[in-house]
Amino acid sequence: MRRTLDWGGLENVRDLGGLATADGGMTQFGVIVRADNVRRLRSLQTLVDHGVSRVVDLRFPAERDEDGLDTLPVEVVHVSLLGEWDDDYREALEARMVQTDPPEYLRWSYLEFLDRFAPNFGTAVRAIALAPPGTVCVHCVGGRDRTGLVSALVLRLAGVSIADVAQDYAQSEERLAAGHARWVAAAPDADERARRLVFAEAPAQVMEDVVRELERRHGSVRAYLVAAGVSPEALHGLSTRLRGDAVSRT
Repeated sequence: MRRTLDWGGLENVRDLGGLATADGGMTQFGVIVRADNVRRLRSLQTLVDHGVSRVVDLRFPAERDEDGLDTLPVEVVHVSLLGEWDDDYREALEARMVQTDPPEYLRWSYLEFLDRFAPNFGTAVRAIALAPPGTVCVHCVGGRDRTGLVSALVLRLAGVSIADVAQDYAQSEERLAAGHARWVAAAPDADERARRLVFAEAPAQVMEDVVRELERRHGSVRAYLVAAGVSPEALHGLSTRLRGDAVSRT
């Protein structure tokens, strides 16, 4: 089976199956798909045809309000991963974007998000863990940052190496490259161009550093998620579901 999926209208869709785990196992296909905004699908029937039972939407409410009136043909759980839209916080983030190079900003911001919004990350992972039988599709807007962080947590929980977690994240750079290049080129000024350039990169080393630091601070991804409010039972169920019949020891 292929990890990269061709869902018409989307650019950054892949299955989290097919990745090796620490004890020689493999993550299972058809359990979790990560994506950019599924509202861009040319046909929402794609979700049904792929066996999706639940969509976990990580976007801000303001982003969801732009969708229009069509409802998805599957269950949707909304988790605003980065909390409420806060103009002051957004301005502070954007100021830092233009003061540092993209990898440095990404590394800092991802750890900032994991710390500040830990309960929301717990809610998102719990929504995946407690989904009904079928495939869970997790998405935000581009499928790189919010979706990338949640995917990293889930893959580490299943015992995927940090290097492979980081390589999965890095695929977003290639998948989104054409659209990002057009967006950067259309920036009205140097500051906006610098801000947009941050979103054009997804270096594997960034996610490696973030996961290693998260585990240094908390001991493990599992411990981080328990502290974020996810029960050990839910985490065990998610890990074993993603690993098939393998027993989770992560």
